Parts: sequence; C-alpha cells; structure tokens
Amino acid sequence: MLCADDLLALELFQTLPRHRVDWVCDRARAWELNSGDFLIKEGDPPQGFCVLLSGQMLITRQSEGLAMPIGQHKAPAFFGEIPVLTDEPVMVSLRALTDCLLYEIPGEDFLELLHECRDFERTVFRVVQRRLRGLESFIRNREKMGALGNLAAGLAHELNNPAAALVRALKDLPPALIELERMNLVYGQRNVEEAHTQQWLEVREKGYDTIIHNPISGLELSDREDRMLDWLEAYGVENAWELAQPLATGGVDIEMLEQLLERWRNDPTELRDMGLRWLALSFDVMSEIAGGLRGAERISELIQSMKSYSHMDQGAQQMVDIHQGIDDTLQLLAYKLKPNIEVQRMYDPALPKILAYGSELNQVWTSLIDNAIDALHSSSQAVALRSEPSEPFQNQRQTAPLNPHLGAFPTLTIRTAQKHDAILVEIMDNGPGVPAEIQTRIFDPFFTTKPVGHGSGLGLDLVRRIIENRHQGAITLDSQPGRTCFLICLPLGEQQSLDSEAAMS
Repeated sequence: MLCADDLLALELFQTLPRHRVDWVCDRARAWELNSGDFLIKEGDPPQGFCVLLSGQMLITRQSEGLAMPIGQHKAPAFFGEIPVLTDEPVMVSLRALTDCLLYEIPGEDFLELLHECRDFERTVFRVVQRRLRGLESFIRNREKMGALGNLAAGLAHELNNPAAALVRALKDLPPALIELERMNLVYGQRNVEEAHTQQWLEVREKGYDTIIHNPISGLELSDREDRMLDWLEAYGVENAWELAQPLATGGVDIEMLEQLLERWRNDPTELRDMGLRWLALSFDVMSEIAGGLRGAERISELIQSMKSYSHMDQGAQQMVDIHQGIDDTLQLLAYKLKPNIEVQRMYDPALPKILAYGSELNQVWTSLIDNAIDALHSSSQAVALRSEPSEPFQNQRQTAPLNPHLGAFPTLTIRTAQKHDAILVEIMDNGPGVPAEIQTRIFDPFFTTKPVGHGSGLGLDLVRRIIENRHQGAITLDSQPGRTCFLICLPLGEQQSLDSEAAMS
C-alpha cells in the first residue's frame, strides 16, 4: 500500500490536507515495471495519474517511424495529468529505463482533488504548462528539421535529372570533339574547293538552328528518322541506325544530302560517307550541349527558387510577392505533385506586393500545399468537384477562366484576389475532405488526424499563428467531400491600400 510519507516527498501533495493524502493512498494502485517495460504507448487512451516512487522512465515520441527521446521522469515524480485533463490519447510513450515502482490514481479521483484544492490545482497547471512548452518546443524543432529534410529531398530529386544531363553532356563531349578534329584533318588533306565545303557548313548551321531554336516534334521526328534510315541503308552506310536519329534531329533534307554526296559516291576511302558521320556527330554534340545547357538553367532556376523561398540576403520583413512565394513552394514540392496531380493557378495579375515576413509565409504555403497533396494521394479515387468561387472572388480578374468542374482527377487549385484592403489566397483540393466533427479542432495544437508518428498536430497551429499573430490576418476552413478550401486573408498596410487603389483606378 502507498505510504503517506512517500507522497509527501513530492511538493505537489504537500498542498493537500493530511486526510486527503490518506484518501489518495487508499485509492492508489501499485505498478511494478522491469527495465524495458512500457507503461503506456503513444496513441493509447488515457489512464490515471501516476506517482513514480523509484526508478527512471524514458519519455519518447514517434517521428518519421523513429522513437525520439524527449525527456525522463526520475523518482520521485508524477505524470499522466495531461491525458486525464484533456481526455485524449496519450501524446508520448513511457518506458522503464530501470526497475520502477509507481502508483496510479484513478482519473476521476485526481480530478476531484484538482477541483477541491486550489494550491494543488495551481501546482499541477504550472507543471502542465512547463511540460507542454517543452513538448511543443521539441516537436517544432522536429517539424522544422522534417520540413527542411523534405525540401532537401525534393530539391535533390528535382536537381538529379538536370545534373545528370549536364554530367552526361560533359562526359560525351571530349571524345566527340577529338573525332570531329580528326575528320576535319582528313577532309582538309583532300584540298576540296571552298564552295563545296561551304555547302556542308551551311547544312550544319541550319541543323544547329533547328536543334536549338526550332526542335522537331516527336511524331515528325519519328517519320523523318524512318525515312533517313531507309535512305542511309540504301546508300550503304554501315550502322546506319546510329546516324539516322541525329541527322533527323537536325532536320537534314535528303535531297540536299544526295547532292553533297554525289561526288563522293565512288570514293574508295572513308570520305565516301564521312560527311554524313561528320554531320551526325556535330548534331550529337550540339544536342548534348543544348541538353546540358537546359540542365544548367534548370539547376539555376531551382537554386534561385530555394533562395527566394528562404528570402536569403533580405531582412526578416520585406515587400513580398505572394505569387512568387507560392510558385517557389510549388517548384520545391514538384516531386510530390508528379505525375498525377494537376495544379491550377488562378492568380489576380493586379495583386500588389505586401509587407510581410516572407520566409514565414512560405512556411504557410508549404504546410497547406503539402497537406493538400497528402489528401489527394490518400484519396482512393479523385472526387469530381464543382468549384463555385467564394464571395470575395466573384468579381476577381483572373489570368485563366474559372472552370466550374475541375474533373475527376486529383486537382490542387490556388486562387488569389484583392478585396478592399486585404489580399485573399485560396488553397483548395478535391480530396476526401475534413470530417465535419473535427473541423472546429483542425487548428488546435497537437491535434492531428494522421497516424501516430506521421503528424505532430502543430503544422496548422503554426500556420494559424503566422497568419493571425505575425500578420494580423485570418484563416478559415471550408470542407466537404470533394472540396477542401483554406482561405487566407492578409491585410494590406494603409499606404499599400492607397497605392493599390490608385494603381487600379
């Protein structure tokens, strides 16, 4: 049986009259745990209020499939008050690090003590506040690291293809250039008249222009390649298939080739078809350079998006282009959008910039867009969505017409507008929706609908804080099956409102 002196070793119980301490001892239930035993696991229903008299307990929380230590309870200590007070699943797991002896007080008895003794209540809530702050700080840090990891993974994914194209181009260029130099040397030894050489050069330059500025469509390229292959085989070119594709890519005219090769048709040396190989290799080199350049440009775009996303080299608060921030976020989350989610941007082209904390707003777009993507991925089938614009968007100027039916495929819609002295941003998906019974709690700290270890419950709470506390704005949710919409309202400063009205008049 629990001894009163053991309870009085804790400051909490020193606030109770002696008869209440004895009353607690009569109702307490003993638990003995061996080292490694779990007392309770994250997500379990609440039990009672526990008093640890001997031993040490490890506190962990699931994060991305791993049990992350966040603290310890060392005897004498008490815990379990938060699940009893909230009547919600336990937010952490407790496991014995050593052999432990503890006593459990039924939840209803703990609540009775809480309501009866003001000093007891005050002490408990001070501890609750401290513990929740510690848990929230840990989870926010994990959220930031997790978000950074996701963005890094997405950036690496997006960089992989252009980087590979650039490496491939650089790797293939040296042997190709060496072979072209050899061909030029062999050709030069024949002292061919300049007019004939100029004809070959003109064909090459025209092919370069086609590759860089006017690439041939896939279907036409396939037809050209088939015709070129037939002609090359008829001419007697060895391994004709290697030359057909680059010559077709350069848009070379077969009749022109016949004219150029007429004088070489009976040549017994490699010059008989070297002109063809020279053209094909030249076009291959230019295609590799063009592909490498596109890869380098894509890498530059992604780095610029990341720099813009984080608002590097700028103050904490600056004039922010809302559209740029959203586009940067979509760019970095592109790997999650592919291949089956359509993104519809319905931007107000007259939307003014806003004085804001740019990197924090980008956290908002990241959280809301990432949640929408998860909802679209988790839906067993896309729901056809009839999208009627909410009232503030009725008279909005748009860069694209508003389609009332987004279709029976996963769709993310982002819409912006200005209404009076505020900017409005709508982020909408046609996923399964948020159940009506939990919509009022969606912004509560630690509340999540995701499985244990896959959601902290702080993402939307952080969104709400950034919008409401940092920017004096507002965020609302409207959700039903097939349509979930977050509406963000960001106020313009007085001078911005006047400038915007002047620009629109």
